[in-house]
Amino acid sequence: MDVTHLAAVDSTRAARVLSQVRSARLAGQPAPVAPRPVIERSWERMMRSGVDPDHDVRVDPLPREEVQRRRETSVLRHVLPVLREGLLAAADVAHHIMVVADEDGRVLWREGSAPVLRRADGLGFELGADWREDVVGTNGLGTPAVVRRPVQVFASEHFVRSQAGWTCAGAPLTDPRDGRLLGVVDVSGPLETMHPATLSWVGSVAKLAEARLREMHTESLERLRAVAAPVLARLGGRALVVDPDGWTAAVSGMPYARRVALPKSLSAGPRWLPGLGLCSVEPLAGGWLLRVVDDEPGRRGPARIVLDLRQPRRWSVQVLGGAGSWTRELSPRHAELLYLLAVHRSGRSASGLAGDVFGDPARTVTVRAEMSRVRRYLGAFLEHRPYRFAEAAEVEVLLPDDPRDLLPHSTAPAVSGRRGAPAVP
Repeated sequence: MDVTHLAAVDSTRAARVLSQVRSARLAGQPAPVAPRPVIERSWERMMRSGVDPDHDVRVDPLPREEVQRRRETSVLRHVLPVLREGLLAAADVAHHIMVVADEDGRVLWREGSAPVLRRADGLGFELGADWREDVVGTNGLGTPAVVRRPVQVFASEHFVRSQAGWTCAGAPLTDPRDGRLLGVVDVSGPLETMHPATLSWVGSVAKLAEARLREMHTESLERLRAVAAPVLARLGGRALVVDPDGWTAAVSGMPYARRVALPKSLSAGPRWLPGLGLCSVEPLAGGWLLRVVDDEPGRRGPARIVLDLRQPRRWSVQVLGGAGSWTRELSPRHAELLYLLAVHRSGRSASGLAGDVFGDPARTVTVRAEMSRVRRYLGAFLEHRPYRFAEAAEVEVLLPDDPRDLLPHSTAPAVSGRRGAPAVP
């Protein structure tokens, strides 16, 4: 069923058909038509997590002071003009509202049609509200954050019955530097005002916002590079200048590294940094000067590596050792690769990993490129030929309680095959 076309032609009939589909699926009976795959997978997640389809459960909204604090610290504040220019004028005319939530699913901005805003209040669609998928069910804010692509949710495609009078189209907003989720922008309103092009429209404006973030990042590195040039010219040895997030602006006496993994709370003085070793850290206007003192792998000592895969899209690797400790968030691909290396402690060749991830042992170029990026931050804790964790490293993998939630959106054959397998020792 082409839901978009049907809803545009006859919204009443579309709402009726979708209600029948939802009721049948929740009752475990055959539906008159199959739900769209993205919706069906979301419903399955809701049923596994115990979301009540007939009673909305609302988490208390954040206090106004906390909403303001999050607004002031969110990167999304920089792209609000882009979102407003691209979405608000048309949304107001079409009796829709624009909603922006942060990476935690908390509503930080709401603007648009005044009557629709009042209706949204009745749904708990208010400032500071929590609209994560596993809290309020399938919706245009929470579901795009999980699947990491634009999603439109029509009428009874919403898992919770009270939201069935709405249509929502949301797109994730990601950090163009590393793909990290920053939040979601959504256009919502009554079903009868839905237009078939809404999803493409919202997705396009989200891409414009991400392009603006990319421009801002480039501009900030250029400013830092201007500050760094005379400083590096006076120094000998290996040194680099990075911004507060570890992105490299300039290097001297060493190969260029796109990014350095910095601890969350960095301060001046001698610090051990992954991939660099012991460094002298000095503040600069807009960043840090890192002077490499000693980067011999042998000085790092034994390490314990914790691969945390428990929370969807919140995967991380933590290194704990005598020379220092640090944590790094992982992209979906890096989470897959490190999980597979934890499963195969004896190691995997590039062709073996290509078969594990893509089902095609010939895709070694892609695997080698990704493993090169992984080794930039894990350094001596990863070996190659074959790729494997260092023998002296203790590796622990933290898995979801439900095996089916192991990297749930991964299509890697070796990951799919282990969703019902025993835990990694």
